Amino acid sequence: MRKVTLAILALSFLIGMTMTAVAGTEQNVSFNFEQSVQGSGYFMTYKYIQLDTPSADTTTSGQKGPMYKDYAHGSGTIDNEVVICAQDVYYNKVVGCYREIMDYSCISAREDNSMVYSPMTMSYGNGYYARNPVRYDSLLKEKTEIKNYRPLTSMQHQVEYAKAVDKEIDIIVKDKNYSYEDPVYEGVGYTSMNITEDITDGTVHIGVLQGEPNSMKGTGYNVPETSAWKNPMIEIDENYVGTFHIEKNMNIDVPYKYSKVEKDWLSCCIGGCADMDECDRKYICDECVVGAMPITNVTESSVFLPTTSGGCCS
Repeated sequence: MRKVTLAILALSFLIGMTMTAVAGTEQNVSFNFEQSVQGSGYFMTYKYIQLDTPSADTTTSGQKGPMYKDYAHGSGTIDNEVVICAQDVYYNKVVGCYREIMDYSCISAREDNSMVYSPMTMSYGNGYYARNPVRYDSLLKEKTEIKNYRPLTSMQHQVEYAKAVDKEIDIIVKDKNYSYEDPVYEGVGYTSMNITEDITDGTVHIGVLQGEPNSMKGTGYNVPETSAWKNPMIEIDENYVGTFHIEKNMNIDVPYKYSKVEKDWLSCCIGGCADMDECDRKYICDECVVGAMPITNVTESSVFLPTTSGGCCS
């Protein structure tokens, strides 16, 4: 019999430093975590990851992005396998007359967890607690929560007071920006939680909140009345007490777009065609367009080829 106490440990923390060249800039920060634990005793685990949202402009810089939190405790036996990956990727490249920018934050996690409750009594050292063993008598609890702040999405799964839990869960939380031919910004917030579990003599809570979608610039930070807490567009609240087999597949995909309107207040040909930048087409008069560099429409899939270490959120 042995005590098993778990904590979040950085088994692998890989940082891709910024690389600058004529072609553009690339940055990749990755966190990878793998865990396998089998044993009996008392256990408590806590895992928390909070990423920043990708910055479409200064209005969203430094604000919260994808979030993952997992907590569990109990006494008895445990057989646990966890794989977690978090990525923050930035890619910037000049393509023809324009600059392409890809920026995303993502967390993915897969867990296979089997726990069976039983009281445990253990002695410590050779002093007081050797003569007075400590008794652990804790029913099983486990909670997984994910949030995607810009698209206003929240999902939660919680088990309490259970005598046995056999659960598989797979989550993805992703916030992605893409811009080409500035000043048009496009993005998507993708949030997914898939659950298959068997619960014995316990309580289960499953919840989903989705706020009213808004533009990329008008996030939940800047437009609080669209918050899922105040004005949910989707609300799911389920509670089960007893013994159940539960399967849930929940996916929310929220696209958004933001366009700036810029006005030209001077005549574009005031200095003549020779002084004009051929890539500044919105400032070029018709007579200056002849012979200028052609503009080619570029799609995201044909250009964005970042180097990643792991690729868990690609």
